[in-house]
Amino acid sequence: MTDQAPDRQSLWHAAIYDRPLVCLALTSLMWGGNAIVSRAAVPEVSPMMLTALRWISVCLITLPIAVRGFPRYWPDLRRHVWVIALLGVMGFTGFNALFYTAGHFTQAINIGILQGSIPIFVLIGALLFLKARVTLLQLVGVALTLIGVAAIASKGDPARLAALTFNLGDLLMILACAGYALYTIVLKRRPALPPLVIFAAFAWFALFSALPLAAVEYAAGKTMWPTAKGWALIGFVAFFPSFFAQILFMRGVDLVGPERSGLFVNLVPVFASILAVVLLGEDFHLYHALALALVLGGIWLAEKGKGKGKGTA
Repeated sequence: MTDQAPDRQSLWHAAIYDRPLVCLALTSLMWGGNAIVSRAAVPEVSPMMLTALRWISVCLITLPIAVRGFPRYWPDLRRHVWVIALLGVMGFTGFNALFYTAGHFTQAINIGILQGSIPIFVLIGALLFLKARVTLLQLVGVALTLIGVAAIASKGDPARLAALTFNLGDLLMILACAGYALYTIVLKRRPALPPLVIFAAFAWFALFSALPLAAVEYAAGKTMWPTAKGWALIGFVAFFPSFFAQILFMRGVDLVGPERSGLFVNLVPVFASILAVVLLGEDFHLYHALALALVLGGIWLAEKGKGKGKGTA
């Protein structure tokens, strides 16, 4: 009937879920906010406790989905349990444990800009594991982006590169980005299950792998229980970067593939840099601008070059 109110699910699909640009842009905005949280959480909660409580919260959010969906899709879940476990541990726990630890050693701006290197790691992974063809422009894009990463890690001082005096937080972020790129590549091969069901399965494996890390942190006497602000930050990362952003990212991968979805991470450093200056009052240095230009320029060239290559998605 024409006089009925539009169906909410139809509006959701029309406005967001069936629009890859919107899905992936919103994902990058929420992940940019996650970079701010990694820095803001330093005096409020320890990194492994933050990681564990984040996934406890997400598992509670998805508990109704798990209760209804896991029994129904159990044969498929059991058949693909190792792939699901790998994606949950690598893409969720591993990335976030490194991500939040990095926040203790480097600025939120650095974290956001270095996160922009994920698309290049995706391209390299596609070349190595998917045998994708790479054009000259793509290689130039890779080189520019790696130079941008080096500019951040060295704080714009080439002498730091010669002396290998990298910031530990920057190195942890580079390792986290490489791992998330591998997650992005493997994500396309996940079981053909409803997105909320597969996400709930990822979240539970993320929780199972996060708890031992929190236990090690506790045994080492490094645990910091959340303050009131810490709980607010946990709530934010549970609902937005963890739940909504991951659902939208999986949808983006379904719509346009892992390589093109990975390229949208170039928006993360833009959002993170703006949010870090506005919300945390961090200084924006010339080397930040240079690194940002190099990372975004390299990704733009890689995307432009991919459009000219044969056999690329």
